[in-house]
Amino acid sequence: MTHSALRLVLLGALGLPLASGAVIAEERSAADGDGQALEAEPAPAAQESTGPPVYRPSALPDAIDVKGERPRVNPRLVAPAATELGPDLEDLPAPDSLALPTRPEQVQIRELRPLTLSQVETLVEVNNPNLKAIASQVDQAQSNLRAQIAQRYPTIDLRADSVPVFGASRTRTELAGAPNRTSSDERWRVAASLLAQWAVIDPTRDPSIAAARDQFERAKFEYIVALRDLRLQANQAYFELQRADDGVRIGQQSVRASLVSLRDTRARFQAGVATRLDVLEAETQLARDQQLLTNGLAAQAINRRALAELLDLPQDVTPTAADPPRVLGMWQPSLQESIVAAFAFREELDQTLLDIAIANSQADAALGQVRPFLNVFAGLDTAWTDFFGTNENRVKSTGNIDASVGLNFNWRLFDGGRASAEARSNRQRAEESSFRFAERRDNIRRQVEESFYELEKNNRNIATTAREVIQSRESLRLARLRLQAGVTTQREVVDNQRDLTQAEVRYSAAITDYNIRLAELRRRTGLDVIVSCPVRSLPAEKPRLDTDIPVEPTPLLPACQASEPGLL
Repeated sequence: MTHSALRLVLLGALGLPLASGAVIAEERSAADGDGQALEAEPAPAAQESTGPPVYRPSALPDAIDVKGERPRVNPRLVAPAATELGPDLEDLPAPDSLALPTRPEQVQIRELRPLTLSQVETLVEVNNPNLKAIASQVDQAQSNLRAQIAQRYPTIDLRADSVPVFGASRTRTELAGAPNRTSSDERWRVAASLLAQWAVIDPTRDPSIAAARDQFERAKFEYIVALRDLRLQANQAYFELQRADDGVRIGQQSVRASLVSLRDTRARFQAGVATRLDVLEAETQLARDQQLLTNGLAAQAINRRALAELLDLPQDVTPTAADPPRVLGMWQPSLQESIVAAFAFREELDQTLLDIAIANSQADAALGQVRPFLNVFAGLDTAWTDFFGTNENRVKSTGNIDASVGLNFNWRLFDGGRASAEARSNRQRAEESSFRFAERRDNIRRQVEESFYELEKNNRNIATTAREVIQSRESLRLARLRLQAGVTTQREVVDNQRDLTQAEVRYSAAITDYNIRLAELRRRTGLDVIVSCPVRSLPAEKPRLDTDIPVEPTPLLPACQASEPGLL
């Protein structure tokens, strides 16, 4: 794909207006025409005779005009997260969220599981608890939006004060010249009311719903940001594990080479053709290589468990890297195209625009508190009473039904300036978010440029360190031949072996850093335009390793004893 075609594809993917394409075309014509765009711009008359024309940058489009006042999530811009594990990973589900081991055998490692990079990405998307927590926040924001939308509907309340109520009374009457009379009165009372209300005019309703809707969209953007970050963390953890595995391999090779060198040096010393100094130098180099191997084994164990934490694997499983470190591919877009893509695709900028919209909506809701409210209501009240007893003059039963329909009007004329102060605070928060937008925009550009330049640096480092490894191997081979011929000392062999070890470490680091920067660019631009490297043509037979010189495990001595070299 040509560079011009790539630009057109990128513009189409970004959905930028034609003005943006014209700007890129103008930049390309300016580069091809050796500054013709600068000359076409008028310059002050005073500068025409005193110096070159001054570059005046054109006005940039407004972010709200480009992205909209309330950006919405476009699911086509990011691959959805995996929701279930495949057949090859179904035995690695995440433990229960509240599971807690209580016995040592429950955390004992019983399986080392080799994983590829694609399997790691699937596991982290399905198992990672942080991503699940953010998905729960999206559900919470959706529920909050539904609660705010409910303000548009009427409310119906049923109230029953007496369901039922029993009452009893007893009356005794004494009359002169007449017998005393006693009467009793018992009654059952049932009363209920039904009230329906609907806010016809509510100045705080629409701003509250708008703010809740924007918060829901912001939560969805937050989920996408977390998903992209999680994929980057998974890639970085896997690449670091590959670096540690390669460090162990290099350390083992170095220890084997040092053991061979020490064995040959001791044989030459016993034959009288080497000195005690040569033996000491070989032993010193072996100690250095053993330390390198020890550090590599520790880094390998730490990186394995770091990856297991990220993947939330079962407590008795430790992941290993199934693939050796290799260059994943090449980054196609230019630096300028990468920056523009980051501005278009980074959800952090959309979140900041939503913060502005949320603050403005909350300001409108605050002002709505001192505006007129109008409610329409309809009520129905009913009460029934039945009387029992000995009073002959009582009413047997009574009933009452009362229906009402009307309007409620409420207008707070004075609140001490509270509403205006809250609105002013939210407007100021919106202004703060606009400054945060500029900060994030500049930070995004710096991140893209940093990853781009680091990628170029590591690309060159791969080439230089590869040559360094080849030359160091040849130098070590020649040094050993010279030592066998008696024309050099053990010092030259030791130095060349150390140079080879350091060259292999730098070569492995260059590949790992290159892949990490490649993953960072994919995350920081939102693009996935990596051109994969061609498949290597490997021999049918697995290369044979030098197992004649086994690397024996070194016993772990207590620190107090190890710190006294004379006691070893």
